[in-house]
Amino acid sequence: MKSLRLLALAAALVLSYAVAAAAAPVNCPKKVESFDFVVDYSGSMMMKNDKLKLDKIAIAKSALTRVNASIPAQSMNAGLHTISPNGALVEQGPWNREAMAAAIKNLRSDFQIFGRMTTMGDGLHTYEPFLSSMKRDAAIILVTDGDNNRGTNIVDVARQVYASQRNLVIHVISLADTPNGENTIKQLAALNPATVVVRGEDLATSDAAVERFVLAVFCGQEEVIVLRGVNFAFDSYALDSKAMGILNEAAAIIKAQTNKRVILTGWTDAKGTDAYNQKLSQNRANAVKDYLGQQGIPASRVTAIGKGKSFKYDNNTDDGRYLNRRTEISFD
Repeated sequence: MKSLRLLALAAALVLSYAVAAAAAPVNCPKKVESFDFVVDYSGSMMMKNDKLKLDKIAIAKSALTRVNASIPAQSMNAGLHTISPNGALVEQGPWNREAMAAAIKNLRSDFQIFGRMTTMGDGLHTYEPFLSSMKRDAAIILVTDGDNNRGTNIVDVARQVYASQRNLVIHVISLADTPNGENTIKQLAALNPATVVVRGEDLATSDAAVERFVLAVFCGQEEVIVLRGVNFAFDSYALDSKAMGILNEAAAIIKAQTNKRVILTGWTDAKGTDAYNQKLSQNRANAVKDYLGQQGIPASRVTAIGKGKSFKYDNNTDDGRYLNRRTEISFD
């Protein structure tokens, strides 16, 4: 069976690959052979974040904990390093989820704020030999507020890294709260079109944000189409206008897959009885099939299957339950 996966975000239809919510890692094709969390340890990271009223380093720890919990269970190398000052909590080696979680928990939050300047550029430059040793493809996940007020500009160092290192991408978990920090992160992102930038506050509070970030950094192409955006309200199988727009695009993709049968799989969240959710998931799959029929997809090409309750995402959160109430497409 060969198929694609569709992810619709912000009412747009884009090809992508879904991963689990923060508490539930899933399998997906491997995108990287190694990754490293690089955490800004400077004084400004010990200051309060206005949105969550927590120290930025505390938000960083929460974000990394949730990302680490969501990474697909794959064989890869990993490490955890700090900048300003430089240090290694986990040296590059085989990734172990539990060991990494313990190391993240041990990130210090008791450094003084004042008198500790940020030398991210010099710190990253010091790590260049280590970066060269990482297995390819490699991902650096830099956690920072972007303030670099002493030594070499980190943007210049990152540009040098890209010139000397192949198949390595620097992603950013941003806690920027100054124009200077925001500008630095913007410039870092502009160096490589594959760079993913995400707010640390979002990773610390939203399963959906963790999903999108892990999906982009760790997951390659997979053989399922997830109609993200064709998610249903609780206890409903009605399609709204957003879902219809996404299904219009899906119909065009299906039409391009000539001579292939279409399998629609419907899911529910875990609320309610098994029997009720089995019927509801079948109704959801049928609703998608009926709408695709209106767009010119013959019913004879389509099989609609209700799978009942889904535990792929966390049913204890609103985000997770919403993601579980989904429809998937594959081709046979």
